[in-house]
Amino acid sequence: MVFFNSSTYRPFLLSGFPGLEDSHPVISILFCALYLIALMGNITILVVIRVEQSLHAPMYLFLSMLAATDLGLCAATLPTLLKLFWLNVREIDFDACLIQMFFIHVFSLMESGILLTMAFDRYVAISNPLRYTTILTDSTIAKIGVGLLLRAVVVIFPGPFLIKRLRFCKANVLSHSYWVDIIKLSCSDHQINSIYGLIIILITFGVDSVLILLSYVKILITVLSIASQEEQFKALNTCVSHICAVLLVYVPMMGVSIIHRFGKHVPPLVHIIMGYVYLLIPPVLNPVVYCVKTQEIRTRILGNLLRL
Repeated sequence: MVFFNSSTYRPFLLSGFPGLEDSHPVISILFCALYLIALMGNITILVVIRVEQSLHAPMYLFLSMLAATDLGLCAATLPTLLKLFWLNVREIDFDACLIQMFFIHVFSLMESGILLTMAFDRYVAISNPLRYTTILTDSTIAKIGVGLLLRAVVVIFPGPFLIKRLRFCKANVLSHSYWVDIIKLSCSDHQINSIYGLIIILITFGVDSVLILLSYVKILITVLSIASQEEQFKALNTCVSHICAVLLVYVPMMGVSIIHRFGKHVPPLVHIIMGYVYLLIPPVLNPVVYCVKTQEIRTRILGNLLRL
């Protein structure tokens, strides 16, 4: 078996859809459309919240963080994907692969953390509306944003170095158009990497998902204590957009994890499609959900369009 380390290696080769190489230009049109929707939707949300003073409330500031994170995910994946499907450029350097891995993980962890803070935001708004703006002040929100960024960077920072200590075989073909299965190509023991990855998932996505669930249990208890059914519906309606955003992130993540762990006999195409769903669905649909379900944002956008 021939090995190479990070200093003497051949570039990795990205894969698109095996057997559909002739259709890659057509597939690229679909990806471009999805990325365009994601970019326009998230930029629109950022601009509207920035311009409209009435939207400088905690809920919308957290939403702007979510939109910025989704733009970061798009920026981390779009260049290599377009090079592969448009220009058929399959090679990616080892260091470039690690950089892409780092930023995808950082933005994914930030997205999970932001969804948790948005759940807390909904709980405070419903359970203690009179102190809502005094609890979640601008400085507090800024500190939360910095804290989420630091958490993501600190947790992911060792990852690239753990991968660089591995030795890789001559096999250098990745099964996706991004880094996802680089460890599978390693010919050395990567048990430490696997344990590290599992710990990261448990202390970030695992903890976040449990706390989000607990937040909604508390929200439901609070809402059920409200006498008026109309007020109950109004309170729960403010959570619909956030619940959709949580499902858009965690359902594809669970699907990818289940297929990765237990889908050894699943066709490779299914693995590839689920990988794209995990990365593309949240940035594409989050702005759509919030524009459709949040009246304040929808009203501002329609008002600006009518002025044009």
